[in-house]
Amino acid sequence: MKITKAVIPAAGLGTRVLPATKSMPKEMLPIVDKPAIQYIVEEAVASGITDILIITNRGKGLIEDHFDRAPELEARLSDSHPMHDEMLRISRMANIYFIRQKETRGLGHAVHCARSFVGNEPFAVLYGDDVIIGDDPACGQLIRAYERFGKGILGVKEVPPDTISRYSSLKVEPICENYFHCTDMVEKPAPDQVLSLYSVLGRCVLPPEIFDILAQTPPGAGGEIQLTDAMRTLAQSTGMVAVDFTGTRYDMGNKLGILQATVEIALRHPQVGEDFREYLKGFVKNL
Repeated sequence: MKITKAVIPAAGLGTRVLPATKSMPKEMLPIVDKPAIQYIVEEAVASGITDILIITNRGKGLIEDHFDRAPELEARLSDSHPMHDEMLRISRMANIYFIRQKETRGLGHAVHCARSFVGNEPFAVLYGDDVIIGDDPACGQLIRAYERFGKGILGVKEVPPDTISRYSSLKVEPICENYFHCTDMVEKPAPDQVLSLYSVLGRCVLPPEIFDILAQTPPGAGGEIQLTDAMRTLAQSTGMVAVDFTGTRYDMGNKLGILQATVEIALRHPQVGEDFREYLKGFVKNL
């Protein structure tokens, strides 16, 4: 079955980047000239996704406004203005829907809110904290893996040993190329629970059976319903496939991650890249 639906959980409070997120959703923090969530939506669209559900909560109306038409602004921009067509494109990229997670009960609970949207289809999940930049969209890499293996797919990377406790840890065995069998996982592992240094980082493709599993998943780490715990059940029963995807991942829920994304993407920006590079050279020289 062709995967055309994606879910973007964007209901987090952004406590790691306060005070910037006191009144602005972290998903709307800019990377050069686009908010972080636009990069995620563009990745989904480039992967063949046509219908996107963004899960928000109170105070995140700016996200809806961004993907809506802006008639007053469009009227002020002449047809020849370089940003006129771009403003229209943002509202036409895909069929974008919104639902609120009325309680902050974890990523698993947020994904479960998408059940009626997804129906009985496989779907992609793109975490709202994670911007992944690369020539081959990460979401598309996972969709191709689902078409090849017919199982739930995890987008993974190796993380440093001293940070694995902040992520998930997967039990994996190589299949071929950058594909691995995954038969177990644990969220935020203690030192004696680490299965490997491979962790799910921001992307997965899930079968619709995940919703029945989520409905029976008790609260886990942090007292929240963890998507990892539900995927663990899936991995232990039917198995999942982990894909060591290509591309650079930026953690937009982390101050350092935001700075890294801004600098690295600015250096490749067609309008400001060269000038910014010269600025950095001069700045570093004078340190």
